[in-house]
Amino acid sequence: MRSEPDLAAIAASLLPPGDSLLRAAVEGWTDALARERRMSPNTVEAYARDLRQFLVHLAGRRGEPTIAMLTELKVRDLRAFMAVRRADEISGRSLMRMLAGLRSFARHLEREGHGAVSALAAVRSPKVPRRLPRPLPVTAAVALTDVGIRAGEDREPWVLARDAAVLALLYGAGLRISEALGLRRIDAPVPGTDQVTVLGKGGKERMVPILPVVAEAIAAYLAACPLPLPPEGPLFVGARGGPLSPRIIQYAVARLRGALGLPDGATPHALRHSFATHLLARQGELRAIQELLGHASLSTTQLYTQVDAARLMSAYEAAHPRARMRA
Repeated sequence: MRSEPDLAAIAASLLPPGDSLLRAAVEGWTDALARERRMSPNTVEAYARDLRQFLVHLAGRRGEPTIAMLTELKVRDLRAFMAVRRADEISGRSLMRMLAGLRSFARHLEREGHGAVSALAAVRSPKVPRRLPRPLPVTAAVALTDVGIRAGEDREPWVLARDAAVLALLYGAGLRISEALGLRRIDAPVPGTDQVTVLGKGGKERMVPILPVVAEAIAAYLAACPLPLPPEGPLFVGARGGPLSPRIIQYAVARLRGALGLPDGATPHALRHSFATHLLARQGELRAIQELLGHASLSTTQLYTQVDAARLMSAYEAAHPRARMRA
């Protein structure tokens, strides 16, 4: 007979090692990340996991971690942990996030009057190349937002109209999927509406212009939806009337990839990349694109200039007769 799992033991195994004062500090830090800095649950979870891995490593080398132990850390202690993580084939990008999480916790400790973890300031973050966005060709992006492409699917017409409306917002307005699914029914950008207010990263609001074709897609969804949509409730709902999960849209795009013969990089977020890249290719002003995307830094938006330059060079090499000549 199988014994019942020890839930208390499981819960304890998920706690970071350390004395009660350190654990309380960790709890206060994660709460501050979520409530004050408004980080996403996934980011908070990743930061907490990275800190726990470091504390487990520290416990194995020096015994039960304490706040005093952290403030007395040496650079070699951090480098030893990074070496262990690299031996586990952790990427430079993951190591950079790990250091960012540790530094965030160290700042929290200092704000709470526990002293500084000065060793973290002396450790350099690993250099990692910034990954370029992967936009789709114009024809593929337009096809993904066309409800007619999915006419043969065994799904209710209103569901197809809903998915098409969400994808139209991603490509036609450059929204993140969380921003599109965060819209309320009362804020629906229907025909006659030329802009919508969205809530972006860090709880920052921005105004985004809405194309007529996007407003028409949303109106078609609203006309077809058989479920009640209270004004203060979500604009996009699932089959049972609750908020629509991003995974549903991801699955819809995955099905379309197969139908259209698109690569795995054709994701909902790729439509946002396509929005920016296609605007830039048509002489869109970089600062304006930054505002439309809600980027805090222009350097993030500037990545699209590299994408556009690579696209132009690829087209040149494919089409120009001298590009194919060998010396």
